Amino acid sequence: MSVFERYLSPWVAACIVVGIALGHLFPAAFGAIGDAEIAQVNLPVAVLVWLMIVPMLVKIDFSALREVGRHWRGIGVTLFVNWAVKPFSMALLGWLFIGHLFRPWLPADQIESYIAGLILLAAAPCTAMVFVWSHLTRGEPHFTLSQVALNDAIMLVAFAPIVGLLLGLSAIVVPWNTLLLSVGLYIVVPVIVAQLLRRAVLAAGGEAALANLLARLQPLSMSALLATLVLLFGFQGERILAQPLIIALLAVPILIQVYFNSGLAYLLNRASGEAHCVAGPSALIGASNFFELAVAAAISLFGLQSGAALATVVGVLVEVPVMLSVVWIVNRSQPWYERGLRP
Repeated sequence: MSVFERYLSPWVAACIVVGIALGHLFPAAFGAIGDAEIAQVNLPVAVLVWLMIVPMLVKIDFSALREVGRHWRGIGVTLFVNWAVKPFSMALLGWLFIGHLFRPWLPADQIESYIAGLILLAAAPCTAMVFVWSHLTRGEPHFTLSQVALNDAIMLVAFAPIVGLLLGLSAIVVPWNTLLLSVGLYIVVPVIVAQLLRRAVLAAGGEAALANLLARLQPLSMSALLATLVLLFGFQGERILAQPLIIALLAVPILIQVYFNSGLAYLLNRASGEAHCVAGPSALIGASNFFELAVAAAISLFGLQSGAALATVVGVLVEVPVMLSVVWIVNRSQPWYERGLRP
């Protein structure tokens, strides 16, 4: 375990503080970096995501993908949580907290927009970062790749109907350019690059050379994760300091949603007898969000300055630290989980 992984919590806290401070001190610089995007996909962040996930994808042996079918229970649990629970639980939480409990402290004209943004955030599962979460929980990499690919295929047909149903809209403008570009940048291209690299290294030096390469890449991967945190909080440093109460209130239903859905997936996997190496990534995939798509959809439907756009941005800020806390819970609870699997 690297020094980054061993002391990940203090590193994350430091990166959040540094990101907010730098975003406040150098807003123009972070604004310029934030504007380097295509179809709401930030290119510097995309490069960092590549550095994070390519080492995880290099580990995957495609010839072993045929064995994923034995984890059908984990696949079923994740699909159930992602598509039958998560969007609807977020709609309920948004209605309860934003529409009622927190209404006195929020701008009245933005209440419905905030709830819409939360629903957009929950309506699509994460595409790329789950490879990092899976790695940190020692998850089964073939299961993770197969589950992400399956979710992406479902998202192409299910995102618009689910969002339309929950928002009461007859037509949803799906930001296809963002969706397809994200899938291409975060899944298709990295998988191809990683597999070409894997084959080249194995051909040159065998398994020993591959293990040596992965050991050298791992610190780079964790450094990219921390740099991503600095950027994400730096992009929003001014907004965080300008309206901290609104951002804190919007974060509450997001936090509850993440812990509820990850816990539900984790417990359902345990009840079904699935292995911990599948239950971990299943819980994390079941709770994480595809924030690039959510931000793009919120902007296209409600506008850049809308409450919906702000709610999806809060999702971006919450995503990494809260998912790392779920990773910690999954790892610490492994002995308890596996005791329940014994006859």
